[in-house]
Amino acid sequence: MPPTFTHEFDNASFKGQSFLETGVFIDGKFADGSDNTTIDMAHTLISLRTATGKVLCQVAEATPKDVDLAVKAAQQAFDTVWGMKAPAENRGIVMNKLADLMEAHVDELAALEALDNGKPFSWAKTVDVIAAIGTIRYYAGWADKIQGKEIPSGEEKLAYTRHEPMGVVGQIIPWNFPLLMLAWKIGPALATGNTIVMKCSELTPLTALFMCKLSLQAGIPPGVFNLLVGYGHTVGAAISSHMDIQKVAFTGSTLVGRKIAEAAAKSNLKNVTLELGGKSPNIVFDDCEMEQAINWTTFGIFWNQGQTCCAGSRIFVHAKIYDEFLQKFTEKIKNLKVGDPFDNAHYQGAQVSQQQYDVRSILLYHAEQRSIDSFAYYLQRIMGYIQSGKSEGATCHIGGERHGTEGYFIQPTIFTDCKPDMKIVREEIFGPVGVIIKFDDDDDVIRQANDTTYGLASAIFSQNLNRAIKTANRLHAGTVWINSTNSTDFRVPFGGYKQSGMGRELGEYALNNYTNIKAVHVNLGTEMI
Repeated sequence: MPPTFTHEFDNASFKGQSFLETGVFIDGKFADGSDNTTIDMAHTLISLRTATGKVLCQVAEATPKDVDLAVKAAQQAFDTVWGMKAPAENRGIVMNKLADLMEAHVDELAALEALDNGKPFSWAKTVDVIAAIGTIRYYAGWADKIQGKEIPSGEEKLAYTRHEPMGVVGQIIPWNFPLLMLAWKIGPALATGNTIVMKCSELTPLTALFMCKLSLQAGIPPGVFNLLVGYGHTVGAAISSHMDIQKVAFTGSTLVGRKIAEAAAKSNLKNVTLELGGKSPNIVFDDCEMEQAINWTTFGIFWNQGQTCCAGSRIFVHAKIYDEFLQKFTEKIKNLKVGDPFDNAHYQGAQVSQQQYDVRSILLYHAEQRSIDSFAYYLQRIMGYIQSGKSEGATCHIGGERHGTEGYFIQPTIFTDCKPDMKIVREEIFGPVGVIIKFDDDDDVIRQANDTTYGLASAIFSQNLNRAIKTANRLHAGTVWINSTNSTDFRVPFGGYKQSGMGRELGEYALNNYTNIKAVHVNLGTEMI
């Protein structure tokens, strides 16, 4: 039998037993992985309450053999009960049922997300879960509205297009927003009639596993949605290179995104959507509303423990207001509470894992064999970046240390006196660490903002709408927020320029990632052209 997980939640918002099956989920059934191996989950909340490294639970480890099984199940479901076989309105009906079930289990989903990821329960409930439900409902509404068009081409001819599902699609989601990224991926894929083989992060699989049960209860046929928990170098690589997967969508690091694109190209040239890293500029002009700018800048860098691809980690502040901004920003940071994710008073929870917290980690990857025994990449992690900032001469203005003595908690950290070539200015840290840079010229700050290999998001604070819009038009980023930050909407496309990825998530634009467009030419005449 597959391993199971039972936990007694003791937060004020949810009491009771949450039972979760933790096997591989293929063709509507949970089972052991093909090799009967498991992955230990040691996590931040347990580390806070007991001893660092205590095993929270075990989940079945998927392997490339399980990818093959899942693809076969997904193809069978596509050919028989989904895809072009299922009336479009039926897809919308079961997706809305799924959203209903998510609403009925808001507290369980939020509690699992906080336990799994380390983020505050209050944020998980009011932001992540609510946004995930909205995403599923939004795409349920699109299910019977995927349509082509008739194209005028003369009296003797009828020409029209059809938007058809691709078939079996692979989806690989990250650990920073496990439930929300699942919804972003499955929403447009299901609405357009595709079947899914998804890999969730081995660090944060609990909400995804819970969603498997809800999908069955909603009436989504077995094989339409398959979930595997496994490692990137095995399961992720197998999905990316599988000859019977027609499309792969990935959210994660730029380094891994390159490997996925390479594997997709070398196999069956499958369609690829990538949402990758960022080093987003946050520009605070001298005509901003100060309190608004302070509050949103705080949210922009410290929300979700800074583990946000569009985090406003490069904070550019106009020289005229720099001192005032820094003083008020510092006061705001000092009042942020860090700790137990199930304490609603805490703004910032724990980093997702010891690996993310540590000075460095090692990624081992063999490009041809996709094994982990050849090349070693030493990746800087959060505490390593903090050490780097200090050693390269930046001033650690506030924070810069571990919070407490147990668990993977890091103080909200801001550096000043930064130079453009410093690692903390140029590289994505993916933690609660930001840099503040003074500027006094609009053209120069736009140049600095665009001086990055990334282009995912950006933010502008100004009460002069003309100035703000002109600045927005000149920034090389897929998203620009004016007088807010980190405020996505499931109706609005999201994605990056440059090395922040390709393709778009969310909104009507995401539907294009999951359909093939077929042109049909009908000759109505009696003569050859």
